[in-house]
Amino acid sequence: MARTAAPFVCRACGAEALKWQGQCPQCREWDALERASGVAGEPTSAAPAHGTSLEGAHHGVASLPRLALGLGELDRVFGGGLVPGSVTLLGGEPGIGKSTLLLQLAAAVASSQPVLYASGEESVAQIALRSQRLRLTGPKLVLVADNSLDAILQLAREAPPVLLLIDSIQTMQHAQVESGAGSLVQLRECTAALVRHAKGSGAAVIIVGHVTKDGGIAGPKLLEHLVDTVLYFESDAGSRYRLLRATKNRYGPVNELGFFAMGESGLREVRNPSAMFLSRHPEPVPGSIVMVARNGGRPLLLEVQALVDRCRFGAPRRVAQGVDANRLSMLLAILSRHAELPLSDYDVFVNLVGGIEIAETATDLPVALALASSLRARALPAALVAFGELGLTGEVRPVPHGEERLRELAKLGFASVILARENVPRTPVPGLALHGVANLTEALAAAFTPPAA
Repeated sequence: MARTAAPFVCRACGAEALKWQGQCPQCREWDALERASGVAGEPTSAAPAHGTSLEGAHHGVASLPRLALGLGELDRVFGGGLVPGSVTLLGGEPGIGKSTLLLQLAAAVASSQPVLYASGEESVAQIALRSQRLRLTGPKLVLVADNSLDAILQLAREAPPVLLLIDSIQTMQHAQVESGAGSLVQLRECTAALVRHAKGSGAAVIIVGHVTKDGGIAGPKLLEHLVDTVLYFESDAGSRYRLLRATKNRYGPVNELGFFAMGESGLREVRNPSAMFLSRHPEPVPGSIVMVARNGGRPLLLEVQALVDRCRFGAPRRVAQGVDANRLSMLLAILSRHAELPLSDYDVFVNLVGGIEIAETATDLPVALALASSLRARALPAALVAFGELGLTGEVRPVPHGEERLRELAKLGFASVILARENVPRTPVPGLALHGVANLTEALAAAFTPPAA
């Protein structure tokens, strides 16, 4: 039976209620129930859906080339460019450069193809001032400052663009929704309308979303399910570097990273990101070693720093930046049991330089060597690199993509690598001395044994 009365929806959690009441039955928020738009009417007969064979779909895809965005790092994150008809949700902290990135890619695409940039946060004059500061031009870029999503979509239908940019979804309002801009119902309905427009017109859509204090995109999780790609713009406090991470991508790799530097002329892509994570010590220092991680689809060189200091009072501190704190506790236990390096009376600090976070287990061996170096106050060779996973019995286990990591090290001029025996390739890598080890004891011996004269 068709529903004759629209339910009420909580603007705080999105829960539905059949009648209005002062308190939401789910989240217990007071005065949060609003009447939802849309009333289900009598069922109507629909035309049958038309199917397409897989072979026919393959022929259709061949005629839809990806849209290049003018920035190699951005194209990498998308998996080779934007797919026509796709919807992307871009989130990030305030002031990190989301609007700057959108304006730069809009100007790049608009040099040859029509682009519509819709802003609910700035006027057209303000956008023009920002484009002048960034020295951007776009002959086919159309700007519109409006909060009405219906008016924006009508303009997009009259003059179809290949790329539609919405900045931001929290400022948009759908005419059929009674609640204010930014409410959960508005966010859901506006995003659904943009998805329908993208799939129907073939235009690629990029939506900017605000984030909460916890770092997640504001609004219901449904937003991330509706779109095809979810990107997060990240930055360490006070740093001019920006990291663009794909946490969802239906048309490319997940967790792919793009690196940018913010300057006076906007965002500039960083073609060699390893250089910004490697500090230049004049002399080797204790507690520092280089590792090669694989974040996304590329090998990335990082400096691992460790500091071991005698605990002056209270319980020893364990601080980890960029690595999992629980995994650090496990490594300390392995060092104590299998390397006779008791650290129970020491404060331990571990940091991955650059503010990046690495979740893979290849960080185990370099962290352990850096801790031993700091405890012994002995510097490791500047040209030494290590990567590998440590097991609870002290064994060094192999990690995926070992040969790719070694090729990156050889290209950047490193000379010596400590790694698991199973990761040693059958054919030698020119310029690299490989020390395959089976356990932590062998790894420490290889790291602290002086090279033969």
